[in-house]
Amino acid sequence: MIAVHLYGKLRRFSDNLDPTQDSIVTLPVEEGDTIEDIIKRIGIPMEEIGSNIFLNGEYSELKRRVKDRDRLGLFPDNMQLLYKWYFRKKG
Repeated sequence: MIAVHLYGKLRRFSDNLDPTQDSIVTLPVEEGDTIEDIIKRIGIPMEEIGSNIFLNGEYSELKRRVKDRDRLGLFPDNMQLLYKWYFRKKG
């Protein structure tokens, strides 16, 4: 299973809309899955995903592969990382 933490307007894709609680979606991971595959499986439109994608705390690209027990953090297009040039994207 992968734990996908959703922020901002992406929270609506989880069962928990309480703003005082975490919005987490858990999904099984299939062989060869990428971050993009997980986003599509949840049903989030790609145009709503910002460049702020963190896999296990690392700034990541959509094509990065995921594995069982990973933690994925997704931020929407209207919550962009202010100093993203300080982070190296992992692919």
